[in-house]
Amino acid sequence: MLISTASFSLMNAFIKYLEHIPGFQLVFFRSVTSFFFATSYLIKNNIKLIGNQPKLLSLRALAGLISMSLFFISFKYLSIGTAVSLRYIAPIFGAIFAIFLLKERLKPIQVLFFLVAFSGVIILKGFDGTIDTYGMTLVIIASVFTGLVYVLIRKIGKGDHPVVVVNYFMFLSTLVGGIISIFIWVQPKGWDWLLLLSLGVFGYFGQVYMTKAFQSAPTNVVAPIKYTEVVFTIGIGIFWFGDTYTLLSFLGLFLIIGGLVANTLVKKN
Repeated sequence: MLISTASFSLMNAFIKYLEHIPGFQLVFFRSVTSFFFATSYLIKNNIKLIGNQPKLLSLRALAGLISMSLFFISFKYLSIGTAVSLRYIAPIFGAIFAIFLLKERLKPIQVLFFLVAFSGVIILKGFDGTIDTYGMTLVIIASVFTGLVYVLIRKIGKGDHPVVVVNYFMFLSTLVGGIISIFIWVQPKGWDWLLLLSLGVFGYFGQVYMTKAFQSAPTNVVAPIKYTEVVFTIGIGIFWFGDTYTLLSFLGLFLIIGGLVANTLVKKN
């Protein structure tokens, strides 16, 4: 899991560094390499590309595309640590969607931990004037769609191979990102090309090692480690981009991550 979080942290850092590149162009480069890897795997292993549940797979891909696009664009307005932390409130929205779409119930203690996490969001914006409202709005909407992705993956279940699910997502993102990029293209220069091409590589291996981690160890052990991505990303932001955080910022981030980690442990138990 640490390899996964390090991979995603580096990918996020490169996206922040490439903030002069339009968001949908970043989506295209993030997706096209992963699409190549995923499609090659499916063909090599004789797995049907179209899957067994095309409607659900397409909905998951669309929700993922919206989430990723808004998340990438938010990097232009927020520090990477803040953007990543705010995106982690997605389980709150996922739990809400699950009530209506999966008929799941929340334990009272889970509601309490979600309120703790959301109070962190309120502290970040309500008391810390350094947080950009537009950027925060983008990443919260991205979190809503990420929460929907969680529920759609649950509905897909074991009816389709995990790589088929990823391949639908990467195909749609490559297609839409590529078409929109034609009209907003900014010519990359020098190291930009290497960083752009590396987005899909880091994203792919981050996803692979995260999946392996969840397959090889209990969720209540692995899931909290996933939140070390926030620590890695904040560190990169401070030392690479010169990001600064107020005490209120750290308090808000702590409440968000603390509430969600506690919810993960309680839900598994």
